[in-house]
Parts: sequence; C-alpha cells; structure tokens
Amino acid sequence: MPYSNNGDLEHLVEQITDVIVARLNGDREEQAALCGCTNECFNRCPERMHRIVDAGGARIGLVLGETASARDWASLIDHTLLKPEATESDIRRLCEEAAQFRFASVCVNPTWVRASACHLRGTNVPVCTVIGFPLGATLADVKAYEARRAIFDGAREVDMVINIGALKSGDDCAVEHDIHSVVAVAHEYDVICKVIIETALLTDDEKVRASLAAKRAGADFVKTSTGFAKGGATVADIALMRQAVGSELGVKASGGVKGLEDARKMVEAGATRIGASVGVKIAQEAAGAKPTSSAIAY
Repeated sequence: MPYSNNGDLEHLVEQITDVIVARLNGDREEQAALCGCTNECFNRCPERMHRIVDAGGARIGLVLGETASARDWASLIDHTLLKPEATESDIRRLCEEAAQFRFASVCVNPTWVRASACHLRGTNVPVCTVIGFPLGATLADVKAYEARRAIFDGAREVDMVINIGALKSGDDCAVEHDIHSVVAVAHEYDVICKVIIETALLTDDEKVRASLAAKRAGADFVKTSTGFAKGGATVADIALMRQAVGSELGVKASGGVKGLEDARKMVEAGATRIGASVGVKIAQEAAGAKPTSSAIAY
C-alpha cells in the first residue's frame, strides 16, 4: 500500500513494533488469556503473531485520510454477494470487479466458492465465504465440516455466525466452543476466521460478551452483521467491539455501508475491514469519479 511519505511509513513500522514488543513482554496471565500458551507464545506460535501483526498493522495503517486512494479503500473491502438468487453470471461479474479494483476478497455463499476461486485464479484476490449463515443455529460440528469443505473448495477466509440463541441464554461456554470449532479448522489451513455476532439482535452487554468469546476462541476478526437481520453495522457498535477486543483482532463492519462516507466513519471508529455489496461505488467515490451503473448494490 502506498504511503504519502517516508515519515508515515516509519511511523507505521514503529507502531507495529510497539505492538509486537508489548505482546512479547506481556505477563503470563495475559498470554494465557489470549491463547492458552506461556510467555513464550510468540516463539511457539508464529502464525498467531502473524495474524496479530496483520490485524494491528491494518488497523494502524488504514485509518485513511483525505489523501487515501481508491486502491487503499479497495484493500479494505470484502466485495460481497450473498443473495440466495445470485446466478453464475452475477458471481462472475463480482469476481471480475474484485480483480479490477483489487478488493480484499470476494465474499460468496459456499456453493459459489469453487467457481469464484476459478474465476480469481492468478489475481491474488482471495475467496471469503460464510459458515452457519445466516442464522448461526447450525450445530458446531456441522459448522466445522462446512468450513473444512469450503476451504477444500478454495476459500481463504471464512466468516462464521455465532450461536446467537446460546449467547442470549447466557451460555458463553457454548458460544466459545461453537466459534473455536470453526477457528480450529480455519487455522489448520492458515485461513482467516471472522466471527459474525449479529449486533442488531444483541444488547451492548451481549455484544461485548460475544466479542470476548471470539477473542478467547482465537478468531482473527469480529464482524457486526450478516446483512439479513433487522439492522447492520453502526459506528457505535464498531467502537464498542474495538474496545472489547483491543488491538489483537480485526473488526469488520458489514451491513448498511452505502458508500464512501459510511465506510470512512466505520474505519475511524475502529473497523479494519468493510463488508459491502457497493464496493465498486466506494472505490469510484474514493477516486473522485461519479459512480457508474455497475456500482449498484447486488
């Protein structure tokens, strides 16, 4: 990603270094709470350090200002099409746009993972899919199998929906087990796992508890919404989730992001990824261009 000058890059490197050093010097209790390891966590778990640096570096480096380019914004966006009526031609178009604008990923239903991976071969744009979607009411072992199958078909990121009913019943252990079932499969293949907590259905206390369960389970991101509930991402929810998980996890705003201004507010509140069906519109607005008809949401 381009930076405006060497000073910006040096500042970014310094902040990432501070994060790493702070984690390396952390006390045993903090390390155990994060991943169950001892103080030698980062020597024994280099893949976890890699994910933490990625999430922290993205959060620091992508709080975008007025000079950010369309490419900078595109690198934050999961270009999304999850409508059940999506056709093969819709998916092909989604992938072509992702390759053109270099979005962070395309996010599709599991049935379209293999086709998307084929369309995107050689582009360096990964395929993201959804697990237990959209209700989260599937059994944990079924979610784990669904994740494994999607990864086999070519997914490099998986966004899983938590057991919302268990959370609202106060059974945080069941929620954490549900999340960990998918996280374990994802990390077995070095795949990113994002956890959808469906904020529109939760109280603030439940949002915090869900975010902490995702953190304890080893997830890489917490995500606001499926886009199929009564509401999507809000600035207040992003700020609350960021406060709950700290700098160790990414935060994805999904649902209700209609354009560049909405995306900017989410990033300023702490989001490091945006899930949107209007990715083309956001990139065109960031480039100072009038959105074309192809930028209409799917």
